[in-house]
Amino acid sequence: MARTVKFTTVVDGDLLERAKVIAAQADTSINARFNAELRCLVETFEAAEASGNQNLRILLDFSLGRMESQAAMEGLGIESEEGLFLLMAQARLPDAVIQGMVDRLDSLPS
Repeated sequence: MARTVKFTTVVDGDLLERAKVIAAQADTSINARFNAELRCLVETFEAAEASGNQNLRILLDFSLGRMESQAAMEGLGIESEEGLFLLMAQARLPDAVIQGMVDRLDSLPS
């Protein structure tokens, strides 16, 4: 049996309300959805690491601002920023994160 641990976090009120709607539509709880999403994230990351695939780490580092777009594109074998952002969208990053990256790239000198 898996060990469970209680923890406290802070979350945006609007985000929590939207999450409640999604959970209710799926006839489940916020807790169950959170655990499922966290499990998916961890297991996907661990499987990628175990196989030597660094794509998820590169996407994560890029999305958190720890890697520049050019380095991410080179690491992923992508030739355009458009391709990078399409991949980010497929990786299920929140729209706000993707939009923030687009805004930062748009602000760079040409």
